[in-house]
Amino acid sequence: MQLALFDLDNTLLCGDSDFAWAEFLIGKGVLAEDAQRAKNRKFMADYEAGTLDVAEFLAFQLAPLAAHPRATLDAWHAQFMAEKVRPMIGEAARAKVEEHRRAGHLCVLVTATNSFVAGPIAREFGIWHLIATIPACEQGAFTGKARGIPAFQAGKVARVEDWLEAQGLYWGSFRDTWFYSDSHNDLPLLERVRHPVAVNPDARLARIAAERGWETIALC
Repeated sequence: MQLALFDLDNTLLCGDSDFAWAEFLIGKGVLAEDAQRAKNRKFMADYEAGTLDVAEFLAFQLAPLAAHPRATLDAWHAQFMAEKVRPMIGEAARAKVEEHRRAGHLCVLVTATNSFVAGPIAREFGIWHLIATIPACEQGAFTGKARGIPAFQAGKVARVEDWLEAQGLYWGSFRDTWFYSDSHNDLPLLERVRHPVAVNPDARLARIAAERGWETIALC
């Protein structure tokens, strides 16, 4: 058995779905343009710098989910997929996922993006296992808060290990393991697998990948 883990934003996508979702809501007038766009851009800069306050970011990102009915959110997401997400998916990314699927590998999308945003994107790639930040729900409605450990930085390792345990598996169940990511924020999980792959890497990850002899590829 072999395990292939994929980051989402700037890895399988040529862009960031969290950032794009907030911009999409701003464009629809759901979020106030000036203040929310400034916050969205600051969160992106903090993420790239490795200084993101994930609790503050999730409060920003999950608040709109709590403010609208699920049917409305689902309709918006369908439009978001058509207008914003699919144009960010390149053939190289689809081919890389398909390469692992055809080989019979267990494929999992592992992303800090919340599962409401990320779930349909995982299905677009034919990846049926998703480890993402979980938006809390009560009686079928989002609360605006996160549940459990966010799938961010070292939290990705913890969440993957919890998921493996729930499947009756552990790292030693696999002959080979891969993780594809663009970001130095994902170093804890990249260091955990047998085959770390830097995809369109940021400057810090590119340097570390070169120093350690990790494979580096471009999917965009």
